Amino acid sequence: MGNFASRVFQLFFILWFLSCSSSSSSSLHPLVMDSKSIHQNYTAISEFRVLNRRILEQCPDPNPYLKVNVTSKNSKLGDEEFVTVTVSGVLLPSERHWVGMISPSHSDVSSCPWNALMYAQTGDFSKLPLLCHYPVKAIYLSKDPGYLNCTKTECKKHNKDGKCEVKTCTGSLQFHVINIRTDIEFVFFGGGFETPCIFSRTKPINFDNPNKPLYGHLSSIDSTGTSMRLTWVSGDKKPQKVEYTDGKSKLSEVSTFSQHNMCSSSLLPSPAKDFGWHDPGFIHSALLTELRPSTNFSYRYGSDSVGWSSEIQFKTPPAGGSEELKFLAYGDMGKAPRDESAEHYIQPGSLSVIKAMAEEVKSGNVDSIFHIGDISYATGFLVEWDFFLNLIHPLASRVSYMTAIGNHERDYVHTGSVYITPDSGGECGVPYETYFPMPTPAKDKPWYSIEQASVHFTVISTEHDWSKDSEQYEWMKKDMASVDRSKTPWLIFMGHRPMYTSSSGLTNVDQNFVDEVEPLLLDNKVDLALFGHVHNYERTCSIYDGECKGMPTKDKTGIDVYDHSNYTATVQAVIGMAGFKLDKFNLQNSWSLSRIPEFGYFRGHATKEELKLEFVNAGTRKVEDSFLITKKKKPSNRKINMGK
Repeated sequence: MGNFASRVFQLFFILWFLSCSSSSSSSLHPLVMDSKSIHQNYTAISEFRVLNRRILEQCPDPNPYLKVNVTSKNSKLGDEEFVTVTVSGVLLPSERHWVGMISPSHSDVSSCPWNALMYAQTGDFSKLPLLCHYPVKAIYLSKDPGYLNCTKTECKKHNKDGKCEVKTCTGSLQFHVINIRTDIEFVFFGGGFETPCIFSRTKPINFDNPNKPLYGHLSSIDSTGTSMRLTWVSGDKKPQKVEYTDGKSKLSEVSTFSQHNMCSSSLLPSPAKDFGWHDPGFIHSALLTELRPSTNFSYRYGSDSVGWSSEIQFKTPPAGGSEELKFLAYGDMGKAPRDESAEHYIQPGSLSVIKAMAEEVKSGNVDSIFHIGDISYATGFLVEWDFFLNLIHPLASRVSYMTAIGNHERDYVHTGSVYITPDSGGECGVPYETYFPMPTPAKDKPWYSIEQASVHFTVISTEHDWSKDSEQYEWMKKDMASVDRSKTPWLIFMGHRPMYTSSSGLTNVDQNFVDEVEPLLLDNKVDLALFGHVHNYERTCSIYDGECKGMPTKDKTGIDVYDHSNYTATVQAVIGMAGFKLDKFNLQNSWSLSRIPEFGYFRGHATKEELKLEFVNAGTRKVEDSFLITKKKKPSNRKINMGK
């Protein structure tokens, strides 16, 4: 199926080039479907998404009264705040007026190419880009309820009798701004997103400390629970420190990536390579060692020269082989604006899911988190990674945040990914691996295993070669065969693309992946397989080769119980319901035991005797699906002499 999808996509690209001309039309030749339709499942084409492909002109408006002002806490922007942007002096309010927040990308604006073919990957064929760097976010002024009705007026000109001769209107908007290290401007546009023109703009606004260390997040490096990796972002390339319990400190290693590292087609530059680029600053990483598992510690990171983070409390995960683990898991979360903005790629459920999980983490009932693919949905628009890191900070700064790679992090043509759709927007895994260093064998080999308490987690990449005799296949086979089930009785397998789903879609399930990898799950008696990619929650029976090999029984409370002391096959669950717009269920499958199209997350509680799993609705906080996997201790055959 992967090869078929590749051939189809290549055909689309060929047809684009044959059908494109120098016209400014955003449509394709009638023989080919509209370019938005082709790309909407890859890079989420929308009117806002292709703003920088529109023709840019100065609005034909001689209005001398027009002003755009920004009100913030201080003259320079803080690390996170809501700023008020006020547009005043408007003579004729329109529903097509909007304000965009613009940030330069450190690219040379004068070199912006004019050829529409250069931007076919956006699915739009306008003649001229709006800006070399894209608008980060935008809000229509009609979001101010008084703007169109002109309830806020000013008199700009009086006649001789003192009566007002010229009245103007005012509108105000709130923008959520985080420290992205580069200056920002607010631009007042007319013409809507389709035919934008500039009325007025502010001067560039600086962040108070563009070098500030921010967005720290933790991950495990091994199964001992005695060492953790802390990763954070800063505008400063000099090594910084993490200071933690009992006066310990470690120096950071510094890395980054550039436009040169981004992937691109030889014919069509990718968003990441060109107009979606934003300088990532520098990514710092430091190891916290000599810790104790399942213990609370505190830390801060930074330096005297660039400043320090606040002091943060965190909890180490339990060591492999210990008794109890409480974890959360999900896929496909992304991010959403905290204001009323349109942004590049919005995952509407992400805010409610983060809020619900943050409460659990704060309560101390979470040891670790697993995010299995489709992480930020930046897809070549690099500043979105900062917004995502800001969003997950309340979770990822306090417990181990482990990840798996997904199609929207990795996939791109001619880069070694199994699927060559342009889902990563040209990132091809580089930002993901830089922001989220996992204990993997090597660069661009994003598979690993880790043990926490009674669970062995095998985490794979569905986007890299998993076919028999591939490097990853051999690793999977060896890793799962080596598990000591007396130490870690539970084996959980994780990857992004699922093996089973009741939601139809061309790329939802790759039967080749199922045929190649599912036998490994059965051979190694994998208890539970967790996948994302499809945006809902679904649980199966004990399934193999499309058939139920075992069914759960109900306990006294009505909860499904799978008895794996008599193992038949793997229980599988799709948990891609953490943010992206939800997928409908439109297939009837006898192996599907629970289907829930709601935003939420997956909760696990493991002891050596029992694995309790739950789906939690983020909006209501209610558990909407609950099941157990057990391994009953077998009675001893040894005869006991009770005496006379």
